[in-house]
Amino acid sequence: MPADRPKALLAWSSGKDSAWSLHVLRQRGEVEVVGLLTTINEHFDRVAMHAVRRELVESQARAAGLPLWPVPIPWPCPNEAYEARMAAAVAKAKAEGITRIAFGDLFLEDIRAYRVEKLKGTGIEPLFPVWGERAGTPALAREMLAAGLRAVLTCVDPKQCDPRFAGRVFEPKLLDELPAGVDPCGENGEFHSFCFAGPMFSAPIAVKAGEVVTRDGFVFADVLPV
Repeated sequence: MPADRPKALLAWSSGKDSAWSLHVLRQRGEVEVVGLLTTINEHFDRVAMHAVRRELVESQARAAGLPLWPVPIPWPCPNEAYEARMAAAVAKAKAEGITRIAFGDLFLEDIRAYRVEKLKGTGIEPLFPVWGERAGTPALAREMLAAGLRAVLTCVDPKQCDPRFAGRVFEPKLLDELPAGVDPCGENGEFHSFCFAGPMFSAPIAVKAGEVVTRDGFVFADVLPV
């Protein structure tokens, strides 16, 4: 691989799509991923929305062989506060010679447009390594699983998906049981996950199931380190 590849951060949610993005970026070899950019809820010390404990994200970073770039955000977090914290992280990245930020978005055009707009004029280019068509996510989910990726569903939107899926492992059996209309990658917000195994890690991360609670209209399944 060329030594002068552009340096990139990867927006890291702790879930399967960002983990798979790391695998894809490394396979392609067009950029050098130099860190995982993660928003951390300051109040709960967990990844925003996925509700994954910081120590588990740190375990992921070690298994990926990359430094974690935590971006602390307040709770509640108004959009202007989120954007200010992210802008500061982008400025820091630029100052360190990073010229790309990759995102694990799959097909939502409005989310992609938002990323592009916020990076406009910063000197940092957005990358979307796993971007595709809505119809492609069933095959993508099976491809992830065939490569050894495994994850726990940490957050379920009960308006879109049965709460009983919270805490389940993302595996072929789960895909078979998802109702029609639920995206198999959860791209419409049906569920969020914590990836604990896959080709992007040097070794699986040992975890066990914790408490399942309903909060703020979502069902959260805690994941505990072993």
